[in-house]
Amino acid sequence: MPKLSQAKILIMSTHGFEQSELETPLHALREHGATVEVATLDGKSIRGWDDNDWGDSVEADLKISDVNVDDYIALVLPGGQINPDILRADETTVNKVRDFVTGNKIVAAICHAPWLLIEADVVKGREMTSYKSIRTDLKNAGANVVDKEVAISNGIITSRDPNDLEAFVAKIIEEVREGEHERDAA
Repeated sequence: MPKLSQAKILIMSTHGFEQSELETPLHALREHGATVEVATLDGKSIRGWDDNDWGDSVEADLKISDVNVDDYIALVLPGGQINPDILRADETTVNKVRDFVTGNKIVAAICHAPWLLIEADVVKGREMTSYKSIRTDLKNAGANVVDKEVAISNGIITSRDPNDLEAFVAKIIEEVREGEHERDAA
C-alpha cells in the first residue's frame, strides 16, 4: 500500500476551472503529504471561475505537453464549464488523459471534467457520474451513468459537483493508497 507522502499527483487544467474543484483537491492532497503539480496548456498560471465571476489564479508547474505520465500515480481533472471544454479540444491533453487511463493510473474527474474522458474514448462500460447537464454525453459514449456523489470504476473516479468534493477527495486518497489499477481498455 503506497503512502500518500510518496505519491506524485498531477492536476491538469486551464482558465475557467471551478475554483473549489481545483483548490480543494490541491490543498487536501498536499496536506496529506502528496506531491501535487499543476499542468496547464502553456505552463503559466491559470484563473478560476468562482460563482458568477472570475476567481483566483493558480500557479502552474509545467506544460501539459511536458507531462511524463509515468512520473505520476494519479491525475485529477477539475471541472467548471469553461476549463474542460477548452481542454477537450486540445489533442495533446486528450492523449495525455488517455495515457493516464491506459497506463493504469488513478484518474479523478469532477463536474464537467468527464468530457475529457469522453473525448479520450475511455468511458465505455464504466460506472460514472458527472454534472447533470453532461450525463447524456456520458451515456451516449457508453458509460453506465449513475447519480451519486462518487462513482468508481477500477480506479477511475467521477463526481457530480462541488457539493461532492469531500467524498471525491476521500476517494482519491483511498485509491492512491491502493496503488495503480490494472484495467481493460474502455
